[in-house]
Amino acid sequence: MLVTKLTVKLHRGLQARNTALFVDKACSFSSDVILAKRGVSSDGKKIMRVMDLNVNDGDEVTLMVNGCDEQVTFDTLKCFLLDK
Repeated sequence: MLVTKLTVKLHRGLQARNTALFVDKACSFSSDVILAKRGVSSDGKKIMRVMDLNVNDGDEVTLMVNGCDEQVTFDTLKCFLLDK
């Protein structure tokens, strides 16, 4: 399992369009993706769960990835959150 805390650098954070892009990227891999903010965690492959986190630009989140392709999944999603 790969885990990191990072500060989101997306204009408007994970609002509708960016959330859809994030979930689409997460679903393209077989690894499990968990996104957490302030102790609340959500399945990174469920659009409504990710939107419920209300992630804004500058918020600190924890990205957790576990599975057979975890490294590429982790790198892809981390890059998306840091410099879309």
